[in-house]
Amino acid sequence: MIFETHAHYDNEAFDADRDALLASLPANGIGSVVNAGASLDSTAASIRLAETYPFVYASAGVHPSESAELNEENFAQLREQCRHRKVVAVGEIGLDYYWDEPEPETQKIWFARQLELAREMQKPVIIHSRDAAKDTYDILAAHGAGEIGGVIHCFSYSPEMALEYVKLGFYIGVGGVVTFKNGKKLKDVVKAVPLERILLETDSPYLSPEPNRGKRNSSLNLPYIAQKIAQIKGVSPEEVVAVTHRNARQMYRL
Repeated sequence: MIFETHAHYDNEAFDADRDALLASLPANGIGSVVNAGASLDSTAASIRLAETYPFVYASAGVHPSESAELNEENFAQLREQCRHRKVVAVGEIGLDYYWDEPEPETQKIWFARQLELAREMQKPVIIHSRDAAKDTYDILAAHGAGEIGGVIHCFSYSPEMALEYVKLGFYIGVGGVVTFKNGKKLKDVVKAVPLERILLETDSPYLSPEPNRGKRNSSLNLPYIAQKIAQIKGVSPEEVVAVTHRNARQMYRL
């Protein structure tokens, strides 16, 4: 069974058929799903999904683009969300310099605070990092984040940077971009990183792999990602599924 390590089934893109789609996943080889929180509200929605479906877990966190919503009062709410029995990680958290808002200093403050929260809760972290490779690495290293572990989700940097994150103690999240014709950099990352440090993810509803690029993504597309990784690594898709499933259970401590 495939372990989907990062999806957003609380997204409005699934409003029309969410329950039917989620109910169909086990019969289609998807054994576990982590629905990633990106704000206080989406974390609450992720927890509701995890309470409804035995094979769905949640993460609790505030995405860098939403970090301006945080203050001391609602950070206490996030701490309570992290205590839920089906919350397996703190995330997605990190830095995103692609957009101008919120300013980097705000992002850095709440990134660091959420790393501290993960340590307090003894849960791994799901890291979002866009156009911020060095600052992300430096903050993770400064906070000893390798000791709590986690994944660099939707990895978009160089193979060299990937190996630095692996040395730090992190997994590399690989999704649909690895199937794109212009996805050479991520293909090179998959070549460089040991399979034992790779996780499968979709980031649904975003980033559908070929042959469904441009359409709404779902965990049903994970076999295409596994097949491409298998082709790059020179192993069978079954081995990719088995190893990444083991990796995910190990990281999420399930």
